[in-house]
Amino acid sequence: MRLDKFLKVSRIIKRRTVANEACDAGRVIVNGNVARASYSVKVGDVIEITFGTKTVKIRVKEVNEHATKDSAPLMYENAT
Repeated sequence: MRLDKFLKVSRIIKRRTVANEACDAGRVIVNGNVARASYSVKVGDVIEITFGTKTVKIRVKEVNEHATKDSAPLMYENAT
């Protein structure tokens, strides 16, 4: 699954266009490298997202094409 779609489906970022813009601006790092929106997310990847002064670091636990409100947080865990 594409990185921008994963961020939207897992509800880390509200809209896919916003996720795409964050990737283009270089605010999304996967496994220590700046990632493009087209990066293919795999289980075990560590994603670091910068929101202004706050940085969120997560580890991908599962990749689902669709997720409900309750199952979206199960797709990742904090990797701090």
